[in-house]
Amino acid sequence: MNYILVLYYSRHGATAEMARQIARGVEAGGLESRLRTVPAVSTVCEATEDNIPASGAPYANLDDVRHCAGLALGSPTRFGNMAAPLKYFLDGTSSLWLAGALTGKPAGVFTSTSSPHGGQEATLLSMMLPLLHHGMLLMGLPYSETDLLHTRGGGTPYGPSHLAGPDSQLPVTDEERRLCQALGKRLAETAARLAPRDP
Repeated sequence: MNYILVLYYSRHGATAEMARQIARGVEAGGLESRLRTVPAVSTVCEATEDNIPASGAPYANLDDVRHCAGLALGSPTRFGNMAAPLKYFLDGTSSLWLAGALTGKPAGVFTSTSSPHGGQEATLLSMMLPLLHHGMLLMGLPYSETDLLHTRGGGTPYGPSHLAGPDSQLPVTDEERRLCQALGKRLAETAARLAPRDP
């Protein structure tokens, strides 16, 4: 358990970029990061995908989640909630819940929206709910991260966020990037402090 799992779904690339920045923060905090994504779902039938996506991070499996030292969970906003592919994956983690596999591990959340009032905080809160059921220790961003006071894009104390714009093409800003890295570093440092010590 020497890695932080950065698990996300991204449609236009912004959430994936945030995930990469969080991974950088994890590694600055002294732990390995493991980037994983989830496949899209279909509204008409069960979608079938190759085991390995054509590009980007590999698809997550339950072992990636089971063996992590901590978790960063990211999704674009869908009507103030996480995207269906990420929810679908989380709905399949009952065996981990029954085993208490994530109990006591640190976790944080991140999101991207097209508009400044597109439900960033509601989405972050929605992603926290299954993590609470798993017994994870939720971490946000303290205001000692002064970018929270100055960002004109995304950024919340509940977790990093990004304002992608109506065409979903705005790049992640310097402030948003630093906030992502700060969450990754906090997760890594907290996981290291919580790790069992040899007697």
